[in-house]
Amino acid sequence: MAPSSSAPPARPALLATGRLVVLYASQTGNAMDAAERVGREAERGGCRAVEVISMDRFDPSCLPGERFVVFVVSTTGQGDSPDSMKRFWRYLLKKDLGARWLEGFRYAVFGLGDSGYQKYNFAAKKIDRRILQLGAEPIVEIGLGDDQHPSGYEGALDPWLLSLWKSLNQANPSLLPRISDIINPNLNNLGDAKIDVIYYSSDDAPQDSIVSDSKKLIERARSISPALKFHKDGEPQYMLKMVTNQRLTNEGSDRDVRHFELEDPSSAISYQVGDALEILPSQNPSAVNAFIERCNLDPDCYITIRAKGGDQGSKGSTVNGLTDRIKLKTFVALAMDVASASPRRYFFEVMSYFATAEHEKERLQYFASPEGRDDLYQYNQKESRTVLEVLEEFPSVRMPFEWLVQLTPPLKKRAFSISSSPLTHQNRIHLTVSIVSWLTPFKRTRHGLCSTWLAGLSPNEEILIPCWIHKGSLPPPHPSVPLVLIGPGTGCAPFRAFIEERAAQSVTELTAHVLFFFGCRNEDSDFLYKDFWLNHAQDKGVLSLKEGGGFFVAFSRDQPQKVYVQHKIKEQSERVWNMLCSGAAVYVAGSSTKMPADVTAALEEVVREKGGEAASGWLRKLERAGKFNIETW
Repeated sequence: MAPSSSAPPARPALLATGRLVVLYASQTGNAMDAAERVGREAERGGCRAVEVISMDRFDPSCLPGERFVVFVVSTTGQGDSPDSMKRFWRYLLKKDLGARWLEGFRYAVFGLGDSGYQKYNFAAKKIDRRILQLGAEPIVEIGLGDDQHPSGYEGALDPWLLSLWKSLNQANPSLLPRISDIINPNLNNLGDAKIDVIYYSSDDAPQDSIVSDSKKLIERARSISPALKFHKDGEPQYMLKMVTNQRLTNEGSDRDVRHFELEDPSSAISYQVGDALEILPSQNPSAVNAFIERCNLDPDCYITIRAKGGDQGSKGSTVNGLTDRIKLKTFVALAMDVASASPRRYFFEVMSYFATAEHEKERLQYFASPEGRDDLYQYNQKESRTVLEVLEEFPSVRMPFEWLVQLTPPLKKRAFSISSSPLTHQNRIHLTVSIVSWLTPFKRTRHGLCSTWLAGLSPNEEILIPCWIHKGSLPPPHPSVPLVLIGPGTGCAPFRAFIEERAAQSVTELTAHVLFFFGCRNEDSDFLYKDFWLNHAQDKGVLSLKEGGGFFVAFSRDQPQKVYVQHKIKEQSERVWNMLCSGAAVYVAGSSTKMPADVTAALEEVVREKGGEAASGWLRKLERAGKFNIETW
């Protein structure tokens, strides 16, 4: 979630010889995990003061007062920075920061990315360049974690960290005097969890802590979660009802894509085309019950969660005037992802301290060691093992609930592009969702938590879906701007909204034409929204060839030679070039693998072929003008 517009909390500029600051920018949690590992290893090595903090919680004007800072930065989408980095980055770009602003400042950068993307680790690379420009000195070269590595990002993090500690130790021996403790940690000394859980019996729970309002219950559970406390979700904006659940692909297709319609029967929903709907999915109650039983917890007791060192004798902090006590089972169900997310490497290390069976302890210690890293990645991430599955596989482990709360991945919202226009559907939102399932290397079938839950809901049943509107990365176009839209598969979702909106606008005002390139495997099995597109391509429709628009489909598997949207773009190069020359905006949406790079290359080829030398840098100019936008997942 993007940080609020208010300034970050001011922090004093501290010049501490033994202080190490680790700043992270994370979108899904991986960068936060990597940053916390940096902090743990620094503390093991004897660093006297370590602070691990999200970039949106740190005042960048304090950077010159620090001496050693490690940046851990993930890259999202097509080279985008995480939301938590954006305000920090804007500050670093201020023109009055000179080339000596960070003189005497030493830093290191580790990036988390995926080399399958065109702009691999782009966010980390740009912050590395900018900090260097401001006069700082790198401790070590930038480290680039790659999701494509057999061990994931940790394949690069392990050697990079070792190099970092050696360089820091040489530069300032007083900062990290015991580098051997980092390399060979004492696995008999765990320390304490960072949080306290305070328990109350149901009899002790005051009446105002028993909440029946589902919105307030969700807000309460997530506001006291240590992993979610800075997300500031607030209560859901809407509790929507499923009114349409329609399969778009043929029953015989190996892909299940659904059209969902969610409704607020009492009021209009405030959204724009290009926005995304964030949904908090429900976990299977049987999985929540199994987790609680496996961990020997009392589901009906009430709990409060506080940072270590808080006043345990207080009556409970408040959330919007309400005490923050909540039933344990409710907290697990709404804030802890026990049955879909895989635990992190540190989870296995902590488990090893609480294993009483020797063979389990040895296996867990091996998984937590550098030698066991690759095997852990195959066992855990590649197999998409859940927290519940891992705990059940190591039955001798009795991990205290404090550690489980701290280390279990949080239950995250899922975002879906909205595929309807508010001009046509004031109190409804349409979604186009692929129901996710896959086979692991060991041939175990896994299912996406949110999409599978939505697919299982029947229209008009009483279950309400917690929802938030989130500003998307595709800005709504002005009606007078011509559009070139490229959206294969479920990438068509936001463009269904664009076209629906432009059709509604055309009734009352002059609108520019639209060129849309869609792609799927087969015309008979997965031609999503076929009638919708063809209807708008007829006569005076917004996709009509007569009106200067067009609708072109690539059926990739209906002929021996594969045909994709980029091939259709080249076939229609004259139309595409004419649209670009008339001031068109280009929008691309869909899979984040090869498609965006292939589409960009096809557009560049059209520009070169039709525009010659004068068209050099055309797409970059479009991008700078806000007229070339990509949204991928």
